[in-house]
Amino acid sequence: MAKLKLLSGKEVCNILNKHGFLEVRQRGSHVVMQRQAGNTTLTIPVPNHSEFRMGTLQSIIRQSGLPRNEFEPE
Repeated sequence: MAKLKLLSGKEVCNILNKHGFLEVRQRGSHVVMQRQAGNTTLTIPVPNHSEFRMGTLQSIIRQSGLPRNEFEPE
């Protein structure tokens, strides 16, 4: 398992956007991304910071259900 790279909030939003998440609103420094998944809606708040802490990025990966390799360097 490769190390996660340091990502900004904008980069994470772009990755989520490629996988069907849409920006629904922004309040302060947090962008809220949502995606319809069957009868449920996945909602992920993304801090719009220049760099994330690893725990924050891991939490976003877990909430999104996306594979970890989407957030690893190529």
